[in-house]
Amino acid sequence: MLPRAHRMVDPADFRTTSRQGARAGTPLVVVHCRTDEDPHGCLVGFVVPKREIKRATGRNRVKRQLRHLMRERLAHIPSGTHIVIRANAAALESSYEELGNQLDNALGRALRKCRTRRSTSLPQQADNGARQ
Repeated sequence: MLPRAHRMVDPADFRTTSRQGARAGTPLVVVHCRTDEDPHGCLVGFVVPKREIKRATGRNRVKRQLRHLMRERLAHIPSGTHIVIRANAAALESSYEELGNQLDNALGRALRKCRTRRSTSLPQQADNGARQ
């Protein structure tokens, strides 16, 4: 189970990460990722839409699998990272190993995009065109 300290529960965090974060997807999952100045570790949230997986038992099973997979990967995620993982309908029929491989693929690409976004958005020390 994913430790409570790393669970994203605030709807505003979900909204901000989903709308402003870098995104990478596979046929099974879509990962949204953004960095924050919060030094208290990373936050991970899960979305399994009813539109994608109709039965609650299926949605809960996919969420449990994703939580367990993310628990194993927390050590490799930089502090201050917020991640939202959205499952697609195909996640219900996939094996645990396949879900893990697809998650690794999407998570790696999203984290790379997130890092490049952050490095390009940091203010550069420049003279701003001012001449003396």
